[in-house]
Amino acid sequence: MIDTRILEITAELDTAENIVIVPHKGPDGDAMGSSLALYHFLKNKGHKVDVIAPNDYPDFLKWLPGSEDVIVYESNKDKCDEIIGKAEIVFTLDFNHLSRCGLMQDSLVASEAVFVMIDHHQEPSDYADYTYSDAKMSSTCEMVYCFIDKLRAKKDITPQIATCLYTGIMTDTGSFRFSSTSSDTHRVIAELIDKGAKNDQIHNNIFDTNSEDKLQLLGTALKNLKMNRDLRTAYISLSQEELDRHNFKKGDTEGFVNYGLSLEGIIFAVIFIEKKNENIVKISFRSKGDFDCNTFARAHFDGGGHINAAGGRSELSLNDTIVRFNKILPQYSEELKK
Repeated sequence: MIDTRILEITAELDTAENIVIVPHKGPDGDAMGSSLALYHFLKNKGHKVDVIAPNDYPDFLKWLPGSEDVIVYESNKDKCDEIIGKAEIVFTLDFNHLSRCGLMQDSLVASEAVFVMIDHHQEPSDYADYTYSDAKMSSTCEMVYCFIDKLRAKKDITPQIATCLYTGIMTDTGSFRFSSTSSDTHRVIAELIDKGAKNDQIHNNIFDTNSEDKLQLLGTALKNLKMNRDLRTAYISLSQEELDRHNFKKGDTEGFVNYGLSLEGIIFAVIFIEKKNENIVKISFRSKGDFDCNTFARAHFDGGGHINAAGGRSELSLNDTIVRFNKILPQYSEELKK
């Protein structure tokens, strides 16, 4: 998004009264962090702002400042449709295809609002009037920081905004260890700490509050871990029965896939999670180095994301999905054995 387009957005913001912010379905730390940071920024400018999440999000994110004001579309459809119908500007954050907003898609397509996309995933679609897309950025939260900077409003970053942005950058970079973490990312993080983000408290809120059920579920996941050392791949599976046995709650499997990636010699890790209520298997892919998760997910599992982190899905059974995955894997032998 070049600076002249920023001036156009500034003009739009000067006249807009009703603004809606939408993260993707199944919001993660980056989606909620960027949405709530922008919510506070615009609200402090005097706008009427609503954050509408397509569905619920994990409890470990509900401490974020402003979380109590988030409206969940799945449980408040009529109210949300009314709000979207009145919106003059809709910001879509951390996704670049309207299909990623689930049941909200029809309502957003019907909206006459000006759309602004801020996102760091590859291959954006063209639904937005203003698109700020940069796949080299660590996170959408880093992009929202840059967006505020381009509006020449860094002075308006409050501790609440800084906290939300820090959370999203931290979670989407794997606590700053992924290759997407640049020197610029660290400079942004330093400024957010100076602006009031309490890094120790944020880390504790995200990572250090576990239930017994979640830890038992992690134990089950690790028991299910399989390795293909020849192809430097590890994968974990969790059935619906195993999820139910440990009273699974949204977000409980966050980070599980990284245990496979932590094994010596492994550069590609996958977790398969059975979702009986949706009749799908949800899949998360992680990699090290140059192995391209995004290409793999797009080619075979109706997904996508980034080079080292992507998601996908399968409508086969859990067992058949894993069988299919293992049949596909040898096609990437050359890349995996580098």
